[in-house]
Amino acid sequence: MNILLYLIPISLFLGGMGLLFFVITVRTKQYDDPEGNAQRILSGQYDDAPKQD
Repeated sequence: MNILLYLIPISLFLGGMGLLFFVITVRTKQYDDPEGNAQRILSGQYDDAPKQD
């Protein structure tokens, strides 16, 4: 049971860090692409050979 004294605070800290990083990415608008997907889904063009990076 003593291990829970370590695991619970560690898990809360890691969960809080994940939530903090998610909020930061939302505020910096990294998930915004208002035109991209809407245009791609309506387009009749298919990219059968995408570029290699």
